[in-house]
Amino acid sequence: MKQLFAELFIWWHKQTLGMRLQTWLNGKYVGSDEAGNRYYLHKKNKKRWVIYNGPVEASAIEPGWHGWIHYRVDTLPDDDDYQPYDWQKPHLSNMTGTKNAYRPKGSLLKSGERQSVSSDYDAWKPK
Repeated sequence: MKQLFAELFIWWHKQTLGMRLQTWLNGKYVGSDEAGNRYYLHKKNKKRWVIYNGPVEASAIEPGWHGWIHYRVDTLPDDDDYQPYDWQKPHLSNMTGTKNAYRPKGSLLKSGERQSVSSDYDAWKPK
């Protein structure tokens, strides 16, 4: 019952009932990534979509699949022809708002002095 309620009303958690129906009727499964996200291709109009394994978060798509889902490449990362670029790194989840978030030196949440730069603001002082 809880899963049915989630599919009817909670669009940000995996998939809705409408998306499940769309996938069942028109979707062709093309592969999945290491995180368990499943990728589909529409049988007729070639639209592409992903069913997330867990909460819906766009940053959870791995680099190889990101290129495919955004129509930048037609080669699936599961294909033998696929070669990742040197600069493509393994997926890391978005750490914003967590204790592991990036905090530069001088941040309010990290100790240390911020480096001064040439464009720092000098307040006007009347003579």
